[in-house]
Amino acid sequence: MLAIIVSLAGYGWYQGLIGNVTTAEVDTDEWDDRPVNVEGLMNLLVLGSDVRTGENADYGDAEGERADTILIASIDVDSGAATLVNLPRDLVVDLPGCDPVEGYEGMAPQQGMISSAMTFGGVGCQWKVVEEATGVHLDHFVMMDFVGFKDMVDAIGGVEMCIPEPVEDPKAQLELDAGLQVLNGEDSLGFVRSRYAQSDGSDLSRIDRQQEFMGAMLREVLNSDIMARPVTITNFLGAVTDSITTDDGLTVDTMTDLANSMRGIDLDQVQFVTVPTEAHPENADRLVMSRPEASELFAAINAGADLTGEQDEDTQEEREAESPETSDVSVEVVNNTDIDGLASEIETVLLREGYEVSGTGNPETRAPEATTIFYGPGGGSAATLLADFTENARIEEAQGLEGTLELVAGTDWDGFEESSAAETDLSVTEDLDGVTAEAEEENAC
Repeated sequence: MLAIIVSLAGYGWYQGLIGNVTTAEVDTDEWDDRPVNVEGLMNLLVLGSDVRTGENADYGDAEGERADTILIASIDVDSGAATLVNLPRDLVVDLPGCDPVEGYEGMAPQQGMISSAMTFGGVGCQWKVVEEATGVHLDHFVMMDFVGFKDMVDAIGGVEMCIPEPVEDPKAQLELDAGLQVLNGEDSLGFVRSRYAQSDGSDLSRIDRQQEFMGAMLREVLNSDIMARPVTITNFLGAVTDSITTDDGLTVDTMTDLANSMRGIDLDQVQFVTVPTEAHPENADRLVMSRPEASELFAAINAGADLTGEQDEDTQEEREAESPETSDVSVEVVNNTDIDGLASEIETVLLREGYEVSGTGNPETRAPEATTIFYGPGGGSAATLLADFTENARIEEAQGLEGTLELVAGTDWDGFEESSAAETDLSVTEDLDGVTAEAEEENAC
């Protein structure tokens, strides 16, 4: 997706091709309690569609449409720096209800795999699920199918990759020799889809390979003369625009503005991260988000933090000095459950941990079903500190809050962590297993 954006920056005069893009209407105004959008950031939901109809039928039989790849591309519109966060298909989350829309039956609220939402409610439902699961406001979505991905790679003449050992994966229609080689579109598609024939067969290992490939493709586009060859870039943009679907709010002007912000971007400004996960407690074949690491990651994105690891020592020291202690945090506790006396029980625990409790009560302004910590300007770090102490609270910026947090215990309230959050390290860049596109270049054969 970043390659697409960069190409649009240099070749805006190919805007006639944009008319080929398919758009879908997603009415986000109908959703309650959306995360607040962050000024200066553009957060894109990027989806790889696993639909097996039309030309995509060559890749197996399967009913419906699923999200084969899910990631959030968070782009700083001033600097062009980007963080791409992969969400595994096997990740189990609380799925909100989605109403039926044309071609989809809808679904009731339930717990399930994050990638299943599109099957029941289309791309709008998938958008809603990712936003609620992460607490990250998503501005737009972009979706591409198998054939579009393959054609895009072929349009730039393939992507050079180092294959450490021979691969034979009939399910992904992939057979590769070991060594440094240029993958064409068909082999590239097989490489990023392949799962059980490589590494440990997990979805996390597959994501590692996808990130490696995205880094290699970015280098191919940015570090070669591809952008200087009109025929190549025309074919590239043609393949892209013929096969992507976006929301109708992602206009040509929006894409052009975003592309202009990314002109001249360095590869070390692009960070690939996988959301921290652990095995599902009831199903070893499924994953759940690791807390507090996942909460810290999404809080950092919402704060516009630089996750590329390029902060200087002074900046890091400033961040650590600004990390609050529990005694500095004021919390109002709101009980949005049917459990009598829950707010008072929560107050007792918070006071024991050193928090200041400004009051307790029932919902008046905000009443989300999911347990949520609301914060005002400058309260993101305090909200993260408190979220790390709870089992399942998400955080969200809200208007009208000054100097205090509002903890709303929802119907999913699951209590507190056993250990205190007072010593939580908010520096996510030291703990995340991420890699920049520049670093990927060093992994050559």
